[in-house]
This record gives sequence, C-alpha cells and structure tokens, in this order.
Amino acid sequence: MKAIVQDRFGPPDILQLADTDRPEVGANEVLVRVHAAAVNPYDWHMMRGDPFMARLTGGVGLTRPKSRVAGIDAAGQVEAVGADVRGLQPGDEVLGFCPGSFAEYARTTADLLVPKPASLTFEQAAAVPMGAVTALRGIRTVGQVQAGQRVLVNGAGGGVGTFAVQIAAALGAEVTGVCSARNVELVRSLGAAHVIDYTREDFTDGRGLYDVILDNVGNRPLSGLRQALTPTGTLVANGGGSPGHLFGAMGSMLRLMAVNTFARQQLRVILPTAPAGPTHEDLLAVTALIEAGRLTPVVDRTYALADAAEGVRHVEQGHARGKAVVTVP
Repeated sequence: MKAIVQDRFGPPDILQLADTDRPEVGANEVLVRVHAAAVNPYDWHMMRGDPFMARLTGGVGLTRPKSRVAGIDAAGQVEAVGADVRGLQPGDEVLGFCPGSFAEYARTTADLLVPKPASLTFEQAAAVPMGAVTALRGIRTVGQVQAGQRVLVNGAGGGVGTFAVQIAAALGAEVTGVCSARNVELVRSLGAAHVIDYTREDFTDGRGLYDVILDNVGNRPLSGLRQALTPTGTLVANGGGSPGHLFGAMGSMLRLMAVNTFARQQLRVILPTAPAGPTHEDLLAVTALIEAGRLTPVVDRTYALADAAEGVRHVEQGHARGKAVVTVP
C-alpha cells in the first residue's frame, strides 16, 4: 500500500511517499480503508520528536520515530475486523483515531472508531477526531463550562478553537473568540458573541474577565491569563508553542500545575486525547453534536497523499484556518 513514512526525526521534507506492507489485524483490531486523514500539531511533534523531553517518555521514540507511518486522525470504510470485534463490519463508514492514517490502510481498535455522520464528507469527518475531542475535553470535561458563563477561546480560528467555540456556544456560554483579523467573521459565524483581533487588542489587559479561558496558543504569560480570569475562574491550557525546544509546552504546563497548588483560580491542563485514554464516549459525544446540527468541522484546505508534507508544514507554521486534511485516493 501507499503510505507517508519517516525513518528519522526532522522537518517536513523527511516525510516520503513509499510502498509499505498493509497492516494485519489482530483479534480486537479493525482495518480501515482510509479516505481522508486530518493534519494535527500532533503530527509535526511526532515528525520532529519535539519537544526533546517527550522522547524520554517512550511515546515518540528516542532516536527515531516510534511509528514509521505518520498520521492519527482518519475517516474511511471498515475493510476487515478481528475475530473478537463486535458492532463493526466491512463497508461501515467510520471516523476515529487510526495511528498511521497517512496511508491507504490503517489499523486501530474498535473503541477508537465511531460511525461517520451521514451529513459529513470523508474530508469533514477526518477533521473531527483529535480537534473536536480536545475541544470537548477542554470546554466540557476540564473547563466544566455552564450556561451563562463567559468563556474565552484563544486561538479560536484553529483546529481545536473552531470546535471549542461551537461547543461552548452549544452549552449556552457567552463566547469570546481570539483570532487573527482574517478569521474574525469565521469565528463569529461559529457562535462567538464577541471576537477579538489579537493584533489590535490584548485580551489579558484586565478590561474583560472570563469564567473560563481555553488557551490553545500559549503566547501569553500565565500572569496575564490569570488577570483575565474572574477570582474563581478556570484556565485550561492546551499546549501551544513552536518546535525546537527542550521542554516545549510541557514546561509551561508543569509550571501551571505548580502554581495551581497555591491559587484560588483553577489552573488546569488537557491531558493527551489519543491514542491514550478513554475516547470512545468523547467521539460519540461530538458526533451527536454534529448530527444535531450544533457542530460543523471547518476544513481549511486539502492535500493529496503525496503532498502530505506540505500539509504538515502548513499546520506547523500556524497558518491553518480550521483543519488541513489529506485525501487518500
């Protein structure tokens, strides 16, 4: 099968289209014929082995990538199921977490897949898993957003932010989105009551106070973020930062958790969504919102499988408006 592979850590140019063996499924596994795969910051972190400290945890690989085939999000059709799999059969249209999704076929477990909403194209469906589940966890699970609360989403025009604005609005919150000027109308159309162009206004200046802040960017000091919170407000940190660091977002998140010990405000982080942790219920929750018309994926642009490196470069540079998606013929 055709797949995007990498044999060492490095920049997007190391991602190459190659022929590789089709995965074989075990008793509890599912083989998915991939039609589309989303590009996430996760992908460039895995590509670069960045931050360096992540290599010591075992999830990335120490001297070379742990997973040779790139990608994590996918939408497609079930090709084959293991002997112990129930509820899925060949031909079913699905979306979910499929390690090695930048390929014609990817292998995963049944609990990491859910039925694809009929209203979505495969490209839209591929945009859902990591972005929507991260947003759901940040807004509902960790942020515990309630109706009537004032919620600010920093990075509202990005892959997680576009979902977070919609989920917070669906919960009845008064949402403020922070984004670039080119994304102002998009963020407003997703349900934000207020939109701040970060090039013209600093939301951490203390003039506005929020019950919950979801920070997807990591470009403001913790002191400023706390200044924008109510005295008992909640800050939810979701990574951020750029490549080439020893600790990266891990360092800022550890500092945040240390400060949280002494703070009246709640300072929290979103734990990794995939492939670790229970995600099936989260996937069902976001697809239920989609089927109810409360959540719509925003696809920025699509790339052919052979051009996946360009998609990763686009996301790594922070240019994506919503999600970038790789299509697989």
